Order: sequence, then structure tokens, then C-alpha cells
Amino acid sequence: MLRSTLLGLLLLALGASQGAHARNEGVTNDEIRLGASAVLSGPLGPQTAQYGEGSRLMFDAVNAQGGVHGRMIRYTTLDDAFDTAKAVENTRQLLETDKVFMIYNSTGTAQTAAILPLIKEHRTLLFGPVTGASVFRETLNPLVFHVRAGYASEATKIVSQLRQQGISRVAVFYQDDGLGKTLLAELKKASDEEKLAFVAEIKVDPKQPDFAAAAQAAEKAQPQAVIVATAGTTFTSFVKAVQATAARPAYYGFSVASMDVIQRELKDKARGIILAQIMPSLRNTTVPVVAEYLALLRAKSPNAQPSASQFEGFVHARLLVEGLRRTGRNLTTESFTKTMEDAGEISFGRFNVKYSPRSHNGSTYVELAIVDAEGSLRY
Repeated sequence: MLRSTLLGLLLLALGASQGAHARNEGVTNDEIRLGASAVLSGPLGPQTAQYGEGSRLMFDAVNAQGGVHGRMIRYTTLDDAFDTAKAVENTRQLLETDKVFMIYNSTGTAQTAAILPLIKEHRTLLFGPVTGASVFRETLNPLVFHVRAGYASEATKIVSQLRQQGISRVAVFYQDDGLGKTLLAELKKASDEEKLAFVAEIKVDPKQPDFAAAAQAAEKAQPQAVIVATAGTTFTSFVKAVQATAARPAYYGFSVASMDVIQRELKDKARGIILAQIMPSLRNTTVPVVAEYLALLRAKSPNAQPSASQFEGFVHARLLVEGLRRTGRNLTTESFTKTMEDAGEISFGRFNVKYSPRSHNGSTYVELAIVDAEGSLRY
């Protein structure tokens, strides 16, 4: 049902996009206006705020050097509290009142599907939405540029690793919302491909989550591993609840699970959790974009702690800035799109993206990393 709803919205958004004129609202002589509706409150709020902080770290550094071709980057985010209707309302305000040039780094799978008709109507770009859902990648939308690898790649990596390790009893925990259902669907596809059936699929109501009941269901299933297909404090609340039982499974998660939240909520009990990662390790300072992020972060605040979610936002912003620079002073939706499609591979070290007139899927980078005794991710 969820996939058919998302697909319907996607087809509606694609329906009349052909032949539309290039849009350049939000681009003036001295600024480029960007905007996003994002989840800034609730369980996912702290993590999403980190994406924005990482983006602004990059934008502030660029603006301090005179901007992009003399234009300052202005980035406005509005809170939708993970509410789809509010995401549409916010996006309409950004496009029609704030007159942004593009929607940048908006969050949520259902929210992304819901705003696509507005993207098409206003002939604007959606760059780097925080969703890895396959439904947005299987059919090209010329107005959408993905940056992060898709959830399908993450699910395949996780399930393949479990099978290779000989783990046969695997359960899945998810929140009964757009993100949870999307991740579950990707995991089911991967399990079919790897011939590794799940022993249990455990869900919680996002409005009234009963983590104790979910933990009891997990304990009853006796899994060797649980794939936690959610993010924010929902992830950590479930792990805490299971740790209070006699069950001792291994925990696997997607990249949307925030290490900052995991460290804060679980502390030393986070050790051994394995997460798919769609960005290079912050420990690997030989990767140029990692070194650049760390240098700017420390220049801004010497005592600041690096954040995986913040770094992801930084990489999105770094790629956008690269595209804006390559496009030149004549910046429109059409000119930016042509620049990105003609650029070939854009490399920031181990993190590479590639676009073409046939694909806007961006990166395919996925690694698995484990939380070590120091509370850091070890790739």
C-alpha cells in the first residue's frame, strides 16, 4: 500500500514535467536562496538538525570567501515534525513566498513523495533529499538529484553480511511509518535474494510505541541478530528494551540511525552495534572531504565533536557547491542540471558521485561499521 501510494505521487509529479521552462527564482545578483522542510522536532529532530549544521558549516565557509561567483548562499529550514501535510505546506511557503531556487536536503520518504508535485509545478530542483527509497530511483525524475546511496544497497549489504556469517535467525524491528515500511520492504527484497527468511517482523506504533512489548516479541523469537529498521530515539529505545530482557542478539541498523543519538542514549551499551554507512569514516583523514570537514569544524569551534550526521550534511553541501561553481554565473534549473549530467564522476576521495541524463542516483558507497569500545564507528 505504501509503495503504491508513493509511486502514484511520483508518477503525478513526473506527469507534466516535460517541456517546462527553466526556473531561476531565488537567484539574484548577490544571493542564491535554498530551502527545505525538515524534521527538526520529535525523535528524529536532533539527528536532522545535525544535517543542517553540517550544510551550514560548508555554506558559511563559502560565503566567508565571497560566495559562489559573487553570490551568498542563504539556507532556510522549516520544521514539519515528520508530518507530511506540514511538509507540503512548508515547501509551498518556501517556493511561493520565500522564492527559493531549489529545495535542498529535505527529509523523509513520505514527505519527499508528497512534495514532488510542487517540485514539478514550480519547475524547481530537489537536491539531496534525505531518503534512500528505491521508488524515487527506479524511474528518473529530471528535477531530483540524489546524493546518498539508496536503502536497497544498504539492505543488501546488511543481509549479505549476515548470510556470509552463517547467521540464520534474523528478526526485523521497524516503526509503523513511511520510513519503517520502506526499510522493511528493502530488507524483504534482500532476504529473498539471499534466501534468508526473517523469523519475526516486529513493529511499534509511532504515536504510542510500546517498546516493552516489542522487546518481549524479540525475546520470544530468539534471533541471533535484529535489524533495527528505524532512526532517532526509536532505535535506542528498542535496543534498551531488549537489553533489559534475557535476549542477547547482535544489532544491525541503517545509515539513518544517528551515532550521536546512539552514543548519548546507550553509552557503553552501544558497543557491537553494526551500522550501514553511506559516507567515509571520519577517522580516515586521508580522504579529502573528511579532512576539509574536520578543518572547518575545528576552525569554527576547537572543542566541537565531529558528527556522522553533520558530516553527511556537509558532503551534500560540498557537492551542491561544486555543482554551482561548475555551472557558472548563468544559474538556472536547466543550466545546473546540464552541468551535473555532463560532469562525469565527481570525486571527493573515496566518496564519488556520478549523474547522467539517464540517472540522477548519485553515490553507491556503502560500508558496514561497528561501534567499538570507545563508542566510535570502526569500518
